[in-house]
Amino acid sequence: MPLKKFRAIKPEIRVLGVDDGIFVPHSKGFAPIVGVVFRGGYWLDGVMSTKVEVDGFDATEKIASMVMSSPHHKQLRVIMLDGITFAGFNVVNIKELNAETKLPVIAVTRDKPDLKDIRKALQNLPSPKRRWKAVANAGEIIEVNTRGKNDKVYMEICGILEEDARKILKITSTRSSVPEALRVAHLVASGVSRV
Repeated sequence: MPLKKFRAIKPEIRVLGVDDGIFVPHSKGFAPIVGVVFRGGYWLDGVMSTKVEVDGFDATEKIASMVMSSPHHKQLRVIMLDGITFAGFNVVNIKELNAETKLPVIAVTRDKPDLKDIRKALQNLPSPKRRWKAVANAGEIIEVNTRGKNDKVYMEICGILEEDARKILKITSTRSSVPEALRVAHLVASGVSRV
């Protein structure tokens, strides 16, 4: 899929923030996934949800399906993920997610992922090579200062220019170093998990 080039990035750009809720680690269960649609970093426009298997292989497919079946799909400009692992080590292949949804993907983390530790942890799960391939597909880990020198996050991107991804993170990080769509997706997913 070619890179999405934004002519102009509006303050009210519609982004989807995706995070998982609470789950029982190493279980045969599922984890809730919540997507929150935001206009920039200020207005909540909608919520969507799905569920994925704990330590499974369905995160990419389930998130893509959630996005494509949403009434918000045509208005979305970017998908933001809280990292690339959901429900333990159910790894999202951001290249496949980009290809399926035709939307740029930005995976954001507060801490720089330790790829050596991740690769080691994957050895304890079925099909570690398949999982590692999805991790490696996420590409370069890029540091971004969203609100100032001490407010930094890390991103991995697909289908978008680095310069545009940086601008979008800065526009949408209105209340913390993390984009508002991801911050609210985390809050909602955590609440849904307890129901």
